[in-house]
Amino acid sequence: MLIPLVADIASGASDWRAFAFASVGTTAVAVLIALASSSDALPIASPRFGILLINLLWMTLAVIGALPFMLSEVAMSPADALFESVSAITTTGSTVMVGLDSMPHGILVWRSLLQWMGGLGVIAMGLLLLPYLRVAGIRFFKLESSDISEKSFPRFQTFITGFIVIYVLMTLFCAIAYALAGMTPFDAANHAMTTKANGGFSTHDASFGAFGNNLPLLWVGTIFMFIGGLPFSVLILFALQGRLGALKDDQIRVYAGYTVCFIVAVAVDLRIETGMPFGYALSHSAFNFVSVITTTGFASVDYTLWGPFAVACIFCATFLGGCAGSTAGGIKAYRFLILYRMLVNGLHRLIYPNVVRPFRYGGARVEDDVQQAAVLFMACFFIIWAASSLLLSLTGLDFLTAITSALTALTNVGPGLGTIVGPAGNFSSLSDAAKYILALTMLLGRLEILTILVLISPAFWKT
Repeated sequence: MLIPLVADIASGASDWRAFAFASVGTTAVAVLIALASSSDALPIASPRFGILLINLLWMTLAVIGALPFMLSEVAMSPADALFESVSAITTTGSTVMVGLDSMPHGILVWRSLLQWMGGLGVIAMGLLLLPYLRVAGIRFFKLESSDISEKSFPRFQTFITGFIVIYVLMTLFCAIAYALAGMTPFDAANHAMTTKANGGFSTHDASFGAFGNNLPLLWVGTIFMFIGGLPFSVLILFALQGRLGALKDDQIRVYAGYTVCFIVAVAVDLRIETGMPFGYALSHSAFNFVSVITTTGFASVDYTLWGPFAVACIFCATFLGGCAGSTAGGIKAYRFLILYRMLVNGLHRLIYPNVVRPFRYGGARVEDDVQQAAVLFMACFFIIWAASSLLLSLTGLDFLTAITSALTALTNVGPGLGTIVGPAGNFSSLSDAAKYILALTMLLGRLEILTILVLISPAFWKT
């Protein structure tokens, strides 16, 4: 909180007092908690304790992150502040704030920082915690360097150091590239943090539309957003061990495949239907589809005006997501790959009931519990999407707004479809009840759904 405080002072804004008060209050509470938990009698490290810890950490960060929004001169209501904070830490990118172009610099920096820290937490959770806890089938994708159960602490410490250094350097490179492409240093720093985290918060109401048709700027964003959707383990293995073999991961091919297909298909459609120059159409198609697929949420134009085919493609792309162990949300490529191979095997067994076909991923056998976890996740995903849509419709939202708001919250994409929550709108006009529903849905999506749902199971609380 001291960083946006300095940003406010440097820009001459009086809003620094909000960050000073929030920082002192948070520090005081943190010190008391540290003193209260300083005993050597620590809880037993177990999957149940890990799941509880993940939920408590993210919920605590959401509440703490909301404090400056309520205390600053923007004076948000509790519902608005919590929505904005949850959207930031889950790297969703939905916003209830308007007039961003004239906002105090401290608030803009705070939004970007929350997303940047949220992206850091997402990668750590995806690489270190969820595989260990065997959540939603992710355990199959353990990074050998992060398997702390069999490695010494110094090796684990080296991995963590490399992980943070790479994340910081990628953010720095992105900021430099944005600045060279035409952004001001302030805009470049903020957009770099939210691009690296695949978050999507901008310092302008019009998002990337505020920079005009700066095609080099769009391609910088496209490249760094796409990298953000890759498994972070690829970058770590390359940086620490010089290995590029991880790029052969099947989920990367799936992720790159459906991304390229959507980009080219819509670019060709725009060229044929509107006569738009192909280079221009390809640039905007690439930027907006990579933004949606990686669940970043930036927009260069109102793509809902591109016609029914483009809108249908955008809707389908909202489900996809990037790779496991990335900052991207969504269903993710590896689950689609697992489900596809389960379908192929199932159809084969209908024809040859006695044939045993081993299920492999990258040369390793995929156990039955991983397959079951993928199916369970998909079932929960569509049930929660339907339930959230129904609850939002009870708050008075129309059908399109309700289903796309619920979908973008659950997949952590950000903008939905329609005039209210589309790329040209925001979530400020929604009721407080709708904002609380969406905040919970965003947390469910970011924590891989099952991590929260398991808490309501009576078996979880039995000794």
